[in-house]
Amino acid sequence: MDIDAAMRNDPAARNKFEIWLTYSGVRALARHRRAHFFYRIRFRLLARMISQRTKRLTGIEIHPAAKIAPGVFIDHGEGVVIGETAEIGTGTVLYQGCTLGGTGKETGKRHPTVGENCVISAGAKILGNITVGDYAKVGAGAVVLRDVPPHATVVGVPARVVRIGGSKEGVDLAQEKDDPMLRELCALRERVFALEERLSIKHEVKNDADIQHTDED
Repeated sequence: MDIDAAMRNDPAARNKFEIWLTYSGVRALARHRRAHFFYRIRFRLLARMISQRTKRLTGIEIHPAAKIAPGVFIDHGEGVVIGETAEIGTGTVLYQGCTLGGTGKETGKRHPTVGENCVISAGAKILGNITVGDYAKVGAGAVVLRDVPPHATVVGVPARVVRIGGSKEGVDLAQEKDDPMLRELCALRERVFALEERLSIKHEVKNDADIQHTDED
């Protein structure tokens, strides 16, 4: 299913054999499933050894206890970190540099739960025991510190919801980088600059008129 997910989500993928041989994300997930098996039967040192070797080979660090459903796709993957109690649902796509991490030395469930068919964009950080709902999108570089509703798009630092809604069929792979609130603030700033310039011109005209009137007197 991981190879099928790569074929489905990567327009550069040409055939399954190529994916199996060359895709670091697919390779990391295959090795993780092996490590996860050994972790569950309490061969935990062996599981950690497999996960650390996977990190050296692929640049992707996945704790062997993490629960990753079949059909997840890690695109490129360099710098991806997935913590011990993280959970990822089927159909989710993770891009390079994203982190599913903790926020300190808590015990128990301390890493995120990501639902099905989500997109975690490049450089996004999802921290703590929070839930990202099904079909949600986390924008590039976002830092998520609270729950994300299903079908929502979040961007920014800290991340905030900028849109709720979207297709329920498949995954929309567009990585959100634009922040509508920031765009509105920029527009307001430009308007303030324009108003200040107009006031400055009016002030100069008034001063010139006062000077001219004084000279006439």
